[in-house]
Amino acid sequence: MNGELVIDVQGLNKSFGKKHVVKDFSLQVRRGEIYGFLGPNGSGKTTSIRMLCGLLKPDSGRGTCLGYDVVRQTGAIKREVGYMTQRFSMWEDLTIRENLEFIARMYGMKQRTIAVDSVLSQIGLKAHGGQLAGTLSGGWKQRLALAACLLHRPKLLLLDEPTAGVDPQARRDFWEEIHALAARGMSVLVSTHYMDEAERCHRLAYIAYGKLLATGTPQEVLHLFPLSTWQVSGPSDKLSDLNARLKGLPGVSHVTAFGSTLHVTGEDAAALEQAIAPFRDEPGLAWKRAQAGLEDVFIHLMENVQDNVP
Repeated sequence: MNGELVIDVQGLNKSFGKKHVVKDFSLQVRRGEIYGFLGPNGSGKTTSIRMLCGLLKPDSGRGTCLGYDVVRQTGAIKREVGYMTQRFSMWEDLTIRENLEFIARMYGMKQRTIAVDSVLSQIGLKAHGGQLAGTLSGGWKQRLALAACLLHRPKLLLLDEPTAGVDPQARRDFWEEIHALAARGMSVLVSTHYMDEAERCHRLAYIAYGKLLATGTPQEVLHLFPLSTWQVSGPSDKLSDLNARLKGLPGVSHVTAFGSTLHVTGEDAAALEQAIAPFRDEPGLAWKRAQAGLEDVFIHLMENVQDNVP
């Protein structure tokens, strides 16, 4: 990964009416880096990404993206960014090729046929160029949307929850393509709710209520908060009852269901052990120590920030 900074911003703010959506946001992104943005709906992550990429002008703050000023040169930034939205926005009554040729004309690209052929081959769509976009599966629509983003050879790719609603194999194929693009020097900003996708990013930013709460590699974020975690398994009715009894106990930060198990997490290992001790010998329940994961960390972050909201 190149050490060159493609994004370097400090103190960005954005409000819509009386709502302060992004508060004093600062971030650095390197060339060839995949940067994941996580946070609850309405947390400000999409607004933050759009400001970084010149798609939305900040109210205050400073910095650069691709060498351009994020306040004064947003037009220049947009010309070098590929943006893939959550919602499929291609024309469903046009073929794959017709969609891409139309977008190429919108960009005013020269040698459009060559550019369309190139991106179709790159994304694995060349044999399907004559298929109507409206007949594509979720995974193939995703490929078409990515191809449209790459037509004008952007230096920065912005992906807003790109794999929502697609099957696991399509998600895996998509991420392999994203890593291939990053290896060739493209920088990628991606918002996601999936923890397995967060682990595929080089670095992460967690945003809630407009504030950047944590940033770093997945391993660095895990170690920012040294949580102690126990995993307990058993019949679903017993786990449901246990969940209700554990929540709110001193030493227990949160209890989260993961399939047929519960994760019981606390900030202090000794206090957590004391809290769960009365439940350890209950019949039908199996307890063991567990490693806190990214989801545990983010749930912990979310609960703490909610406590501070008036």
